[in-house]
Amino acid sequence: MVTIVPLSLPDASLPPVDFVVIDVETSCARVCSICQIGIVGMRDGVEVFAYETLIDPCDDFSPFNTRIHGIASEHVVGKPTFADVHAVVGGHLNGQTTVAHSTFDKGALAAACRRHGLPPIETVWLDSVRIARRAWPDLPNHKLNTLSRFLKISHRHHDALSDARASAMVVVHATTQTGLSLADWSSPTPPRTRSTPRPALEGPLKGQKIVILGSPKDGPLAQRLAAQGARIMATLGTSATMLVISNAQPFGRFIHAHADYRRAEELRRAGAAIEIVGEDDLLGRIAR
Repeated sequence: MVTIVPLSLPDASLPPVDFVVIDVETSCARVCSICQIGIVGMRDGVEVFAYETLIDPCDDFSPFNTRIHGIASEHVVGKPTFADVHAVVGGHLNGQTTVAHSTFDKGALAAACRRHGLPPIETVWLDSVRIARRAWPDLPNHKLNTLSRFLKISHRHHDALSDARASAMVVVHATTQTGLSLADWSSPTPPRTRSTPRPALEGPLKGQKIVILGSPKDGPLAQRLAAQGARIMATLGTSATMLVISNAQPFGRFIHAHADYRRAEELRRAGAAIEIVGEDDLLGRIAR
């Protein structure tokens, strides 16, 4: 169950998190003009708390910005200023790993702190755009709405809390896709995304283009299938011929909700020749 955090300092009753995600909206071209903040805390790939508030930016509202996020001056009457919530935001972010989609939110927080004469937020920043580019290099772009459609994430663009939740799930899916851990993403020079093994020239799986769900694309299962002639795919696109459900997949009975599984089913309904098969069934088939 997700805890909705009130306008107060975080306390010991909140569950520990692996990372937090923040998104902000601004009222005008000045990056310090924060008018909405959304924060989520993630633990083991699941959201465990959420914080959201409108902010009086003490600044103008640009018609351009209002058209983007729908927030106008009348919506923030009586709402807290950034100075009022600085301690709350710092309480959630300081000392944590904090994800934001691009560097905009990091810059906006820093600018707002300077404007109000407040201490900077001390956190380790991760850019989910950079993470997404490494996980899915073939996408046409890595905007949050594009990623949300690709990964089937429920998302209302330019709502701070919804954007934070979508960014969090991008990290969760990217971790599954690449096999890289949060520590890998956080390192100053992250290791190269795992490459797929080269397919054997011959074998019972020659010609198959396989995506593996729940196991690294260079792991033992991928190596074994490639040795039988399969080409291991990094992402599930229209050219894939098989989605293999690894025995190691961590999604349990919720496997049908996974983005790759839903994508494979959609492709099948559209007439694509893609098979969904379990690891044991496929290995038993090629052992005959």
